Amino acid sequence: MESQTTFKRCRDSLQLGIYSVINPFVRLLIRCGVTPNMVTTIGLLGNLAAAAVFVIAAMTATPDNMQYGLVTLAGALIIGFSLFDMLDGQVARLGGMVSKFGALYDSVLDRYCELLTLGGIAYYMIMTGYSIGALITFLALVGSIMVSYVRARAEGLDIECKVGFMQRPERVVVTSLAALATGITGMTVHAESFDAMIILVGAMGIIAILSNITAFARVAHCRRELSGK
Repeated sequence: MESQTTFKRCRDSLQLGIYSVINPFVRLLIRCGVTPNMVTTIGLLGNLAAAAVFVIAAMTATPDNMQYGLVTLAGALIIGFSLFDMLDGQVARLGGMVSKFGALYDSVLDRYCELLTLGGIAYYMIMTGYSIGALITFLALVGSIMVSYVRARAEGLDIECKVGFMQRPERVVVTSLAALATGITGMTVHAESFDAMIILVGAMGIIAILSNITAFARVAHCRRELSGK
């Protein structure tokens, strides 16, 4: 429990630091008439582009050319456009545009972003012969969706449920950095000496394990809260 509190404190401090950097840009967006839902939609389109890049890489890859350049591009798109996930909330708060529909719209599009990007990675792995990696990515996707689903169901029962180490920001960071590291390593290191795909498969394994643990931890948290009531 103490580790959870420490992790949350560090996470909140990092988030506040990021907000202090992006707030001037957020205020500029507000002055330009940009709404939170516009920002959320742009984030979805960017993640859709990342998934499309993975699909193109999968369709054009060969045993001698794994299209690591495209994998690098996909990772950059994921981390770049996932920043809009923070921007939309700040635009809503600083611009006085917070709404229940906006919160719903943001949550729904977040799920689409994860389905698209992890689906693109799984397809890339299947087409390049990494079937086990694709299965691991599928398990990562299951865990990611269940983490969000348990929280949504808990909030429907008036239970705050934010426990766990593998929430959406962490999953985005792990996915994007793994894609970048895989692509850059694949372009710079000879395949005979090191298989760069190990990085991406390993990252998916981390998400698969920790996200599913987080989902069950949230179920256990809800059980304790409901028993107390």
